[in-house]
Amino acid sequence: MKRALFAFVAAASLTAPAFADEALAKAKNCMACHSVAAKLVGPSFKDVAKKYAGQADAAAKLEAKVLKGGSGVWGAIPMPANPQANAAEVKKLVAWVLSQK
Repeated sequence: MKRALFAFVAAASLTAPAFADEALAKAKNCMACHSVAAKLVGPSFKDVAKKYAGQADAAAKLEAKVLKGGSGVWGAIPMPANPQANAAEVKKLVAWVLSQK
C-alpha cells in the first residue's frame, strides 16, 4: 500500500508543475495572446523556447520583457508589460515557457 501511494505521489509531482504553470499563465492573462503550441497574437510558448534555447541569459531577457514589455523581436506587434504578475510569478512563468519542447 505504501509503495502504491509513493508511486502515485511521485507521478503526480512530475506532472503537477506543468499544470500549475499553465494555470498561472492563464490566470495572468498570458494566454490572451499566446498559446503553448500555436501562434496567436504573439508567438507560441514552444516557439519562444526554441528561439531562446541554449542562451545563458534567456530567462533574464524574457523576465524583463514580461515585466516591462518589448517589441521588435517577433514582428511589429509589441508585447505590453504584464502588471498582473509579480517578479516571482514571472520567474516561474518564464522557466515554464523555456521548458516547452
